[in-house]
Amino acid sequence: MPPFITDLTHEVFRLWRRLSWLPEWAVVAGIVVVFVFVGWAANQIVFALLKLAVRNRDVFWRGVVGRARLKVRIAVMIAAMSLAVTVSPLDPAASHAIRQTLLFLFILDIGWMLIGASDMWAVVYLRRFNMATEDNLVARKHITQARILQRIAALLIAIVTLGLALLTIAEVRQWGMSLLASAGVVGIIAGFALQPLLTNMIAGVQIATGQPIRLDDAVIVEGEWGTVEEITSTYVVVKLWDWRRMILPLTYFIQKPFQNWTRETSRLIGTAFLYVDYEAPMDRLRTELDRICRESPLWDGDVISLQVTDITDRVAQVRCLASARNGAAAFDLRCEIREKMLAFMRDRCPEALPRDRVDLDRVSPPDAAPRVQP
Repeated sequence: MPPFITDLTHEVFRLWRRLSWLPEWAVVAGIVVVFVFVGWAANQIVFALLKLAVRNRDVFWRGVVGRARLKVRIAVMIAAMSLAVTVSPLDPAASHAIRQTLLFLFILDIGWMLIGASDMWAVVYLRRFNMATEDNLVARKHITQARILQRIAALLIAIVTLGLALLTIAEVRQWGMSLLASAGVVGIIAGFALQPLLTNMIAGVQIATGQPIRLDDAVIVEGEWGTVEEITSTYVVVKLWDWRRMILPLTYFIQKPFQNWTRETSRLIGTAFLYVDYEAPMDRLRTELDRICRESPLWDGDVISLQVTDITDRVAQVRCLASARNGAAAFDLRCEIREKMLAFMRDRCPEALPRDRVDLDRVSPPDAAPRVQP
């Protein structure tokens, strides 16, 4: 025990002898109140000085001080109560139990502080990126990395903090060590139980570094089109086109193939197929497609193309290509092209509509006499 605590304990016992007419609980409660008040006052003074010190510093330090105020106050109160119990005339067994509980809570509070510091770092780091821009590829890349790593860091800090806190309790520590040492099966079972957590954690690190997906990516998973709405430490939320949510584990995007329409850029080329007659005037169709795209606010001014990609026994397949600034705009542009090209063929170019043909020269009249063989 440090000398100042020993001296303080002696002074408290002298005071206790002077106030021997009071019950023990009253003296202990008075000592705890005095120490907690002194700790609270010291905390107020220290944070007032810290606010002055970081007033002209960057956002990170101001945010750390602001977020840590409650957590540091709890830590100071725990330390003050522990010191009060130590110097108070309390039964040694009860004093030891209380101090052990306070140490457990103090370690948890320190872990809470570290998680808050990592969260503040992520907030400050992400302030530099704007998701509202049209081509937000860089912003999505950094936001995805920061959020995944932030959640993984918080999970690791929580696990380590809880482990250190449990080590302070001899009964729990000895029970855990004896359980793992005496039964190897328990360790194997624990390993299998933790396997999904560890697998998803490793998958999260792979996604944060390799980035097969990012927030707001347009993807096709399980045959459904949607956008990546949220990436947690264990699963990914994909918002489907009809506002449903598909929940997929992180390992899905590492182990299974899927389509990412915005992997390198948010711009996309939309495709619309038309089926026209053989006599369809392709030049007029190209001119109409060019007009539709140039008048549409969804077109990004880059790609326009119309090509015959296939011929069947009845119709010709025509592919219309047009580029847009993102996946949602490309989908809407494709629908607009289909609607307006259909209206154009129906109203102004009916010869482009598919129709069936019959070669009358090869069909015998129904009343024709059968040819007589000589």
